[in-house]
Amino acid sequence: MQSVTRLLVYAMQTTVVDVQGSNPKTTLYVGGLDERVTKDIFRAAFIPFGDILDVYIPLDHASGKHRGFGFVQYESSEDAEDAVDNMNHAELFGRVLKVNYSHPNKISGGDKGWASQAVWADVDTWQEKKIAEEKLEELENEEKKKEEQLKLREQLPEEMSEKP
Repeated sequence: MQSVTRLLVYAMQTTVVDVQGSNPKTTLYVGGLDERVTKDIFRAAFIPFGDILDVYIPLDHASGKHRGFGFVQYESSEDAEDAVDNMNHAELFGRVLKVNYSHPNKISGGDKGWASQAVWADVDTWQEKKIAEEKLEELENEEKKKEEQLKLREQLPEEMSEKP
């Protein structure tokens, strides 16, 4: 639990939240998942109710297994409503599912004070930003080296720099 909390805090500190197009009525929390349920099985169980944008099953980093719950994001709120109506208290692999609307975690920051999308939604953006920062740092280091080399050449007597 602590590693997930640290991950959530880390993601909150580094993730820029984009509020456009977010609708909490399209994302569902699904609890009571059996350990045999995979992402593909999870998606297959919920696809009959409409077009799915994303499914996510958080993993316990210590054991490598999922934690018994997941999230399904539908394209429309009507599809999500159908899934809640049909899948809440349904059985999957002998376990009774608890399906309801997912509520965003309240966090400090942002213009509304809460995240309007899943923490993992900005992973690609974060990685691209990190790579760009590393490249910029590399270029700055190369520029500093070139400046140092120019200074050293200027300090050498002219005769030394003209010899082959």
